[in-house]
Amino acid sequence: MEACLLFIAPYVPTPLPVVRHMLILAQLKPGEVFFDLGAGDGRTVIMAAKEFGARAVGIELREDLAKRALGTVYEEGLQDRVTIVNGDMFNVDLSSADVVFLYLTTSANEKIKPKLEAELKPGARVVSHDYEIVGWRPFKVENVCENPKLGYPSHTIYLYKKV
Repeated sequence: MEACLLFIAPYVPTPLPVVRHMLILAQLKPGEVFFDLGAGDGRTVIMAAKEFGARAVGIELREDLAKRALGTVYEEGLQDRVTIVNGDMFNVDLSSADVVFLYLTTSANEKIKPKLEAELKPGARVVSHDYEIVGWRPFKVENVCENPKLGYPSHTIYLYKKV
C-alpha cells in the first residue's frame, strides 16, 4: 500500500506563493484547524500556523519528509501549534478539520474523497492544488501564476465547501 500511495502522490512541493494564495482562498482564520494530507517538508502547515494563526496538522507517509518537517517546526518554535504525523492519511481522524489541503493526483483525490465525505463537518473547506475532486462541484476555481513576470508556471486551485 505504501509504495502505491507514493506512486499516486509523489513529493512535489507547492511553491510558497501558491501555498499563501491557497490559504487566502480557503479563508483560513486564526484558531481554525488545518490539515495537510501529504505534508511533505511541512511548508503549508508552517505557513498556516505562522501567518494565519491556525492550529495545523501535517500528515506525511515518508519518514524522511516527516522528520524534515518536524525539524522546521521546532526551528520556527511552532511545536505548540503544529503537529506532524508520520503516517497514512487514511488512518487519521479529520472530523476536527476546518480546512484540508490537498496536493495529490486526481486518482489519489478519488481515493480520499469517501473519507472526506464521511468525516468533514459542514462548512469545512477543501483546497486542492492542480487536481480536481471528480464528482464534487468546486465553490471556486482560480488560476495562479507562480511568477507573474515570466507568466508561468501556472497553477489551478480548486476550493470546495462541505454542505
